[in-house]
Amino acid sequence: MENTYNPVEIEKKWQKRWAEDNLYKVSEHSDRPKWYALTMFPYTSGDLHIGHWYAMAPSDVHARFKRMQGFNVLHPVGFDAFGLPAENAAIKRGIHPYQWTMKNVENMRKQLKTIGAIYDWDREVITCQPDYYKWTQWFFLKLYEHGLAYRNRAPVNWCPKCQTVLANEQVLANGTCERCDEPVIRKDLEQWFFRITKYADELMQHEGLDWPERIKTMQHNWVGKSIGTEISFGLDIAGVPEKGIKVFTTRADTVYGVTFMVLAPENPLVAKITTPDRKAAVEEYIAKTRRFTEIERLSTEKEKDGVFTGAYVTNRLNGDKVPVWIADYVLAGYGTGAVMAVPAHDERDFAFAKKYNLPIKVVISPPEWKGQELEEAFIEDGTMVNSGHFDGTHNREGIIKVSELLEEKGWGKRTVSYKLRDWLISRQRYWGAPIPMIYCDKCGIVPVPE
Repeated sequence: MENTYNPVEIEKKWQKRWAEDNLYKVSEHSDRPKWYALTMFPYTSGDLHIGHWYAMAPSDVHARFKRMQGFNVLHPVGFDAFGLPAENAAIKRGIHPYQWTMKNVENMRKQLKTIGAIYDWDREVITCQPDYYKWTQWFFLKLYEHGLAYRNRAPVNWCPKCQTVLANEQVLANGTCERCDEPVIRKDLEQWFFRITKYADELMQHEGLDWPERIKTMQHNWVGKSIGTEISFGLDIAGVPEKGIKVFTTRADTVYGVTFMVLAPENPLVAKITTPDRKAAVEEYIAKTRRFTEIERLSTEKEKDGVFTGAYVTNRLNGDKVPVWIADYVLAGYGTGAVMAVPAHDERDFAFAKKYNLPIKVVISPPEWKGQELEEAFIEDGTMVNSGHFDGTHNREGIIKVSELLEEKGWGKRTVSYKLRDWLISRQRYWGAPIPMIYCDKCGIVPVPE
């Protein structure tokens, strides 16, 4: 009898015995209570690493614990087999992604079996196999049937040399493609979306969820619910059918202090309202903006800049003509793609106004303010001034009263806005679950019959 433990020999012996006895094969007809234990499937990168054991060993311990408690435990196993890394690896080697993926599955399956987990290998799934992704496609069709999957234009990362869409992770810190070092641009393409914004309020209902408070806070901030007012500024330009530009604000009390408006460079209105003398500068700025990711554009470290379009809108409450600019810190996908700028009471607007010598109009009085020029934006509460018959009103009350007046005049409405955006799920790549839609010259885009 050996006095030393030889894991290779001993575990190999017992794992062979377990397999022969079908020890972990799950019956669907057992009288025991059911327990489903699912661990995230590993990606088919080729080799398992310590991170896989970190995730899989504890989950297997829990599955065994439930089995010992008398449950009929279903602990499936599988491989996440689609995605860009496999496609890129296949391109590099000059082979089909399926060959590369299945070779990795074979190796990882062999490695995974050495853990001795209570997986029922008869229930293995591989996500690039049609018998699996047909259900992905079925879910898509059901979402489309209920109006929750739709197609729209959206900006993506585009490599001009590789002629392909890139994930954010494939764009290097210097803004170039990780594969060819070509500068990456932002380009508008037709994309498929899931309408997750329909469930924004439900995603903020955490009652009964046993989640850590920090996770609840993260989800709350991710959804980003804001209650405010949508205000329409008058637009009167020959040949432009739109008669107003809408903005969303939580600070209707500051609307009398608007001295300029900023549109996202991607806003479709930009091309319509830009005057001929400003066209070259606007187009140059838009082209420059496309080289930045949204994260870069919103960075607090990036200096805010912009370009005047030559157009003006009218603040309907006081009749002021307000110049319309474009700036990369405004995103087309957030709110209405347009913001009203009140530099006296917003730090970002204040810096922008100072840079471009735009007016700064105080409408919430700082303590002991005597009309002097502000050295910085006043962002606290106070009394409304320079605001017509609302002068003397506390600004918190003013938010309500100004909103009521806008609704009464038909120039605005109280509404709710969310930072959450619909989920862009399509990628112009080969190695992924095919979107089950047919593109017909006669009928247009129609779903694949079930």
